Amino acid sequence: MRLALRNSAVAETSDAPQDQVVRLDAVHKVYGKGEGAVVALDGVTLGFESGSFTAVMGPSGSGKSTFLHVAAGLDRPTEGTVRLGGVDIAGHSETKLAELRRDRVGFVFQAFNLMPSLTVAENIRLPVRLGKGRLDRDWLSQILARTGLTDRLRHRPSELSGGQQQRVAIARALVTRPDVLFADEPTGALDTSTSREVLELLREIVDTTGQTVVMVTHDPTAAAHADRALFLADGQVAGQLESPSADTVADLMTHLGD
Repeated sequence: MRLALRNSAVAETSDAPQDQVVRLDAVHKVYGKGEGAVVALDGVTLGFESGSFTAVMGPSGSGKSTFLHVAAGLDRPTEGTVRLGGVDIAGHSETKLAELRRDRVGFVFQAFNLMPSLTVAENIRLPVRLGKGRLDRDWLSQILARTGLTDRLRHRPSELSGGQQQRVAIARALVTRPDVLFADEPTGALDTSTSREVLELLREIVDTTGQTVVMVTHDPTAAAHADRALFLADGQVAGQLESPSADTVADLMTHLGD
């Protein structure tokens, strides 16, 4: 385990290795103007390497949600640079940005966000249909095998448990083979046992397919499944832990505001 504190070379370096699939350099995000302006991100510089699993943590109001939205191209930074798969999102129209997200980014949310009228198979294939791309059937078979959904393809979301629905959401996020999968509190709506199964699935996907996962979470147990835990406070990088354990993450979270 290694702890790097705020303003460390790891947190602040601007030398981006070629295998970083997501890169933020000196990113600021400000909402509003004048005296009412709120600084959500304050000079964040971070990179995420291919095949890594990162947990992003911090207290309420630390900038976690804003970070996810900006890093995933859902929102634009006020200042600084964001690159997805080496592509700078600045200067792209909303249409081009939507295409970039569709091709390079997968999303998993706490609320699953499945289409209730579609079957499991139809939900999983939906990003390919919307993008008018070609389905990689070999890759789909791998996803179905790893998520354990092969015998659930004709079911609808209402016929599945919460854990099964989240597995469908993960499969849907992976079907286009994105550069990075962003997960926003993916176990927040699940019980402890089911949460562990979903987290173990994400860990397995990283280890066996080389998928990059960036997960926003408040749960130290969830963070312990990641390769590293990053901590935000007041819109800045407050530190990081390599090979985090639930205990070390919980302890750092307790003292984060000190």
